[in-house]
Amino acid sequence: SSVLLHFLPPRLKAIFIISFFCFFFLFFISRYVFPKVPFQLLILPLVFGIFHIFSGDDTWELFLKIFLGVLLSTSFYFYVFKYFDMDIERLFKLYLKGAVLVSWIGIVQWLSYKIGFSPGYDYSWLFNKWGLIASEKGGLRVNSIFAEPAQFSIVIIPSVFMAIYGLFTRKYVFLSRLQCLVIIVVFLLSTSSTGYIGFFVILLLFMVNFGHFVNLLIGIGAIVLFSSIMYSVVPEFNSRVDSTIALWIDEDLSVKNVNTSSFVLYNNFHIAAMNFKNNIITGTGLGSHKVAFDKYSLTRNRDILNVTFNQSDANSLFLRLLSETGLLGLGFVLLLLFRCYVRRRDEDQDDLNWLISNSVLVLLILCLLRQGNYFLNGLPFFFWLYYYNFTQYQDKKGKISLLEMEGQQNEIINAN
Repeated sequence: SSVLLHFLPPRLKAIFIISFFCFFFLFFISRYVFPKVPFQLLILPLVFGIFHIFSGDDTWELFLKIFLGVLLSTSFYFYVFKYFDMDIERLFKLYLKGAVLVSWIGIVQWLSYKIGFSPGYDYSWLFNKWGLIASEKGGLRVNSIFAEPAQFSIVIIPSVFMAIYGLFTRKYVFLSRLQCLVIIVVFLLSTSSTGYIGFFVILLLFMVNFGHFVNLLIGIGAIVLFSSIMYSVVPEFNSRVDSTIALWIDEDLSVKNVNTSSFVLYNNFHIAAMNFKNNIITGTGLGSHKVAFDKYSLTRNRDILNVTFNQSDANSLFLRLLSETGLLGLGFVLLLLFRCYVRRRDEDQDDLNWLISNSVLVLLILCLLRQGNYFLNGLPFFFWLYYYNFTQYQDKKGKISLLEMEGQQNEIINAN
């Protein structure tokens, strides 16, 4: 529903959001009372946001739009977990079913393009903001029902993690072999540089969890081989790498480099860094990156194209948090990712918590790198899933330790 909402016209979107939240919040509040936890998490952003409005760094319109959006979305998904009695496994399975569905749609899209069936691959007749993305060599970059391949690859990346795990270990958890193959194929057909970065992250996490020396060498070799192949075969990946090196290392702001998504990230890094220098602790408030964009954007220079993409969301959650919430907000999110990470252990290698934790972590890392919207595609759901998966794992470990202690006590009693 979060995905489909993105494609509605503005008026219908507003009507849908208001109606949706009114209906479900009345139901949830009547059953679970007021959502205290989400509001408690947002007290500091509320206080600092109001302060920066009066100091001129933010506006009421920008702040309220983002603050209320974050509050409503985090509260809604908080209620969802309560409704499902914190059944992490069931919720993750529901996500995987959705990932499989959009992957099959991606396969249909690619096949329709090959046979020239326009309604099967061009969904602009159905979705308001859907865009047909062409490859630099011609052909189609699969984006399923999403606005662009990058968004598609980010949303399905946890399922890609599970598919790779299943295919290489032959332990198919929640996904069949056919579903794993479909997910991997459609992921590659997206030719998304963001998705390929996600693939590298997946390999790194496998090296962390299967940390034997041989596995480490295999993982490093696989990363080098895959990146070399993608650089040689996929024009989009090649151009992103070249423009990124030109911008970040050579600082070459020529037209060929400015007119790319790499420049959007580079420009927003410059904006966020300048804004952060002036507001290190608290940032300038939720929604304020758009104000900072107008102050510090490199595109103010007449010699550079007027590129205004992602002026509100910074093209990166990391940069947006840095700009709008400073060390407090960014530090909180990074601490959450580090503190709530569940690593595979040899003694409980069949435990599902480490798989869920690592697969969701890949998505969160990609959002930090290349998606700056706080609630696009149900992002708060994945943060709650990551956190509650950790708490469930901790509870499970505590129960196991308690049972072990009881067993040892019984052995001592019997021996005596």
